[in-house]
Amino acid sequence: MATSVLEHKAPAIPHHYPKTGFWSWITTVDHKRIGILYGATAFIFFLIGGIEAVIMRLQLIGPNGKLVDPDTFNALFTMHGTTMIFLGVMPLSAFFFNFFIPLQIGARDVVFPRLNAFSYWVFLLGAIFINVSFLVGAPPDGGWFGYANLTSARMIPSTAAAPAPGLNIDFWVIGLQILGIASIAAALNFFVTIINLRAPGMTLLRMPMFVWMSFIVQILLLLAFPVITVALVFLMMDRNFGTSFFMPDGGGDPVMWQHLFWIFGHPEVYILILPAFGIASEVLPVFSRKPLFGYTAMVFSGVFIAFVGFGVWSHHMFATGMGPFADTFFSLATMVIAIPTGVKIFNWIGTLWGGSLRFTTAMLFAVGMVALFIVGGLSGVMHASPPADLQQTDTYFIVAHFHYVLFGGSIFGLAAGAYYWWPKIFGRLLDEKLGKAHFWLTFIGMNLTFFPMHYLGLHGMPRRVYTYPEGLGFEFLNQVETVGAFVIVLAFLLFIVNIIKTWMGPANAPADPWHGATLEWSIPSPPQEFNFPNLPRVGSSVPQWDAWRAAGGKLPEPVRVSGDDIHMPNPSYWPLMAAIGLTILMSSLMLIRQWDYWYAITLFGTAWLFFSVYRWAFEPTGH
Repeated sequence: MATSVLEHKAPAIPHHYPKTGFWSWITTVDHKRIGILYGATAFIFFLIGGIEAVIMRLQLIGPNGKLVDPDTFNALFTMHGTTMIFLGVMPLSAFFFNFFIPLQIGARDVVFPRLNAFSYWVFLLGAIFINVSFLVGAPPDGGWFGYANLTSARMIPSTAAAPAPGLNIDFWVIGLQILGIASIAAALNFFVTIINLRAPGMTLLRMPMFVWMSFIVQILLLLAFPVITVALVFLMMDRNFGTSFFMPDGGGDPVMWQHLFWIFGHPEVYILILPAFGIASEVLPVFSRKPLFGYTAMVFSGVFIAFVGFGVWSHHMFATGMGPFADTFFSLATMVIAIPTGVKIFNWIGTLWGGSLRFTTAMLFAVGMVALFIVGGLSGVMHASPPADLQQTDTYFIVAHFHYVLFGGSIFGLAAGAYYWWPKIFGRLLDEKLGKAHFWLTFIGMNLTFFPMHYLGLHGMPRRVYTYPEGLGFEFLNQVETVGAFVIVLAFLLFIVNIIKTWMGPANAPADPWHGATLEWSIPSPPQEFNFPNLPRVGSSVPQWDAWRAAGGKLPEPVRVSGDDIHMPNPSYWPLMAAIGLTILMSSLMLIRQWDYWYAITLFGTAWLFFSVYRWAFEPTGH
């Protein structure tokens, strides 16, 4: 039975920040508003990444394409991959982390609200920084993987007529370091929040599955991002200070970059997909009207995925000639990691089996995620065999594989979460007819775009080529793929129409429109600033269903209360100021080969950062 306990109420501290309007969003430290900022920003960059993909598809619709030149195509596929991974899927996941982790664990906010705001502003400024490269004619063009033989060229003196080459890669190297700082700050915050702020009675094995998958993601971020940060620092030093970490002529090894990058890169795959797994594990039980099948097995399979995920990185490197022992080890590890993923799929099917299914838009996207991820997972297991991988690597077969995992898996899962939690976030229900049209167009367009890539890859079409000659048999399937890309565009235009239509309509969502199982459905929609007037006490992993049963199948609609005497953190603009200082500091490194006094900007940015952190540290803490 779900009961509640009254938390100690601290005295109010007066503050002078507005609660509405533009400035309120600049100064907010409310985890819900920060989540909305993450979601809106990430969706914009997701659309930008989509535009880059459509341009590439138009270039490849026929042989000998002339829409863009090779350099532009290199920039497009580099920025498409970088944008979708670091500026699209990851911050869309952070949108759900920010909004729902505190709600699902029964907390009023995250442990470090200002650090949370800082992580968003650093992400935003880093995203802008890396895209400013287009405006100055130097977009990154070395691939989203940044292989060192393409990126670690020695420094070349500049002249007034010819500035030093390579600003493209400098934008990428420094931009990713800025984004990495945002990710590590957020991961630390959520890790500590989940450990320390769970409601009374919420043991680890009573946490909602979305919180569990999010918790694992934070651990992966804290362990994986320092590796890519070290690699990027080495690369920056090779480029600007004459070191030879990756330069063979100085005793370095470009393959070391691949090891460092993929030690980060393979856990990154799970950083991208595990939030979608968590969302599916919330949506499927609610719309099946039965608890998640095999809760404990789902938890431990997620933990096992995270653990083994750090031991399979070199299956990305079978073509580098590591030798039979290394090939055998990483081949077996790759096969082993398929087992916990199979456990999850089995449990999702077990949840659906015998349930009273309601095919809402959220349910359709969740089921679609499971189906499409199975396709991507099966083609992934094929790459565990080095002989097969040698035939498929660097072909469109690989492009098909990871798009089934990351689009069919991550994007479908995140879309399920958007339709499922939209009424809780905004107090409005998205239109189900438009939502189902969005799903079916996305499902059809996704398969039209990416399934033919399996055949193109097996017939020899290399990835990352900006054109191809006539007579190779590539024309028809590339035309099909381009049509599929435009179907996906139409699908997301419908989603935007749905958002606008819903926003212009009335706030029509009750607190619990789906009869959900977790704590967020026990409070009004949208939630109050303080989330819970009284912190809940939890007796199982489905506390809202417990309360429903205890009330005889009828729960009253929760009412809003003022909460004037509830202690909440004060808004602050100093996290934004600190993020600006950090961005100035990091951006100054672009000037190392351009201006002899580049360190003056570095010192200015450092002073700005330290002053902002000092003011942040001594602000009043709450109201």
